[in-house]
Amino acid sequence: MPQFESHFFSSLIFWEVVSFGILLFILYKYAFPGILSVLEEREKKIKDSLDQAERHRSEAESRLKDYEAKLSAAGREAEAILAAAKERAQRLLDENEQRLTADAERIKGDTTREIEQERRKALQDIRTQTTELALMVAEKVVQRSLTEADQRKFADEALEALSRSQQR
Repeated sequence: MPQFESHFFSSLIFWEVVSFGILLFILYKYAFPGILSVLEEREKKIKDSLDQAERHRSEAESRLKDYEAKLSAAGREAEAILAAAKERAQRLLDENEQRLTADAERIKGDTTREIEQERRKALQDIRTQTTELALMVAEKVVQRSLTEADQRKFADEALEALSRSQQR
């Protein structure tokens, strides 16, 4: 093989080194800056994306804490509203019970007074009828008609006698 011959091999190595150096220089001068700038740009985009992701994560954590705080406050507020509603319901129940008890006592008192009035009225009616009956009997017995003043006098005496008999 001719490329492995010693006099041909040394010149071949020389030209390979020279062509590799030229290629390296051309790459360094024209290709590497473009590649490096693309790599640096890519690195910057990745870094910015990571920074943005970190900002979003911290913002999400902050919002989560705010949400949890609001949720906790809403829970406490709901408990307070529920406690206030229970207290109000109990107070209304107590007020209704007191009102109903007072109404019952008032009705009981009114009924007792009405019964007492009716009893007095019935007693008065009985006294009046008894007096009239006694006057009629007395008139027939005496066979004369009494004057109105005499009737009143006898009625008052009969009422007093009746009152004394009931008190005993």
